[in-house]
Amino acid sequence: MTYRIQLPSSDGQLEGYNLVGTAPVKPKLGVKFNRIAYSAAHVVSNPLAPHEPWLDCAVDWDATIAYRKHLWKLGLGVAEAMDTAQRGMGLDWPTSLTLIQRSIDASKDVPGAFLASGCGTDHLNLDRVSTVDEVIAAYEFQMEAIEKLGGKLIIMASRALARVAKSPADYERVYDRILSQAKQPVLLHWLGDVFDPALTGYWGNKDTDKAMETALGIIQAHANKVDGIKISLLDKDKEIQMRRRLPANVRMYTGDDFNYAELIAGDGQGEHVVQKQSDALLGIFDAIAPAASAALGELAQGNVEKFHAILGPTVPLSRHIFKAPTRFYKTGVVFMAWLNGHQKHFTMVGGQQSTRSVIHLAELFKLADAANLLEHPDLALHRMKTMLAMHGVE
Repeated sequence: MTYRIQLPSSDGQLEGYNLVGTAPVKPKLGVKFNRIAYSAAHVVSNPLAPHEPWLDCAVDWDATIAYRKHLWKLGLGVAEAMDTAQRGMGLDWPTSLTLIQRSIDASKDVPGAFLASGCGTDHLNLDRVSTVDEVIAAYEFQMEAIEKLGGKLIIMASRALARVAKSPADYERVYDRILSQAKQPVLLHWLGDVFDPALTGYWGNKDTDKAMETALGIIQAHANKVDGIKISLLDKDKEIQMRRRLPANVRMYTGDDFNYAELIAGDGQGEHVVQKQSDALLGIFDAIAPAASAALGELAQGNVEKFHAILGPTVPLSRHIFKAPTRFYKTGVVFMAWLNGHQKHFTMVGGQQSTRSVIHLAELFKLADAANLLEHPDLALHRMKTMLAMHGVE
């Protein structure tokens, strides 16, 4: 059967497109990965809730938790309440904590499910924060709430800390305090300003190499309290540079949605295993979950060529979804979930579905098809036509 659709091109004209329509490769059952792989998971909004979309946060809890169970069944972990879940862009702290609690509860029903949850300072009013002590207290507040639920922590980068810190010493003071009291090893998150301009100069320096020195110093001083660090700089050379300097027990979790395939495969250089390859904590794994699972299964069996054959074609899609302004990538992730039938609508918390143009989404559709990521081509085609009709393309 031929699937054909008229799609808008970059010049605003309509062009015919024939879908390849090949469904994602199915992961092999029972294969244990040789990389730890978290997917930062999105939330499904509830468009029927009585609320103001730009001001209030309404979540469809059933659909949101169902998607996490989908990820777990594919062998992926869930990084909860992170930026992919629109943390800081529509998802507030009280709703984030509810999300964390519901996910922890749901994980108990899925054998082998693993989960880590974002801990930050986003309940603070940035206009009123003036001291590092306030930042420490904010981290401790969220730490206590998540650990009380039995959650594993991802220490997220703090806009408040970036705002009030005057030197690398302020970062050292905050992280020394937080890590010293963590109940179990945590993941650190270095989110670059390409994802969030409010985090410019994180670790106390706009020079990435100098910032890295501060981060490494903190990790080395607390290596027994750090499971790993996720860096989201979209710079593979910086990730490799830092990876080769990590302590033997501290993992590099790639957050590079441009170069994840080669970073996960690794380069074999370094004294310790963690220095030779990256594990993963990626927003794009939400959108490409079946392919990610299948590829990781092949890698675990030593089939490196098959790993790249499955994952490589997904990279152009990811680079498109995460193109500048990168912080709007969540729109592409949710669009993919809608195309693939994991939610009934294409609306987002905070009305964020409006952050990408119809031309951007049309190109995303083509790239997803080329990467064999449309799970039900007929449904995807119908939904793409529906979205186009809403934009005047009949």
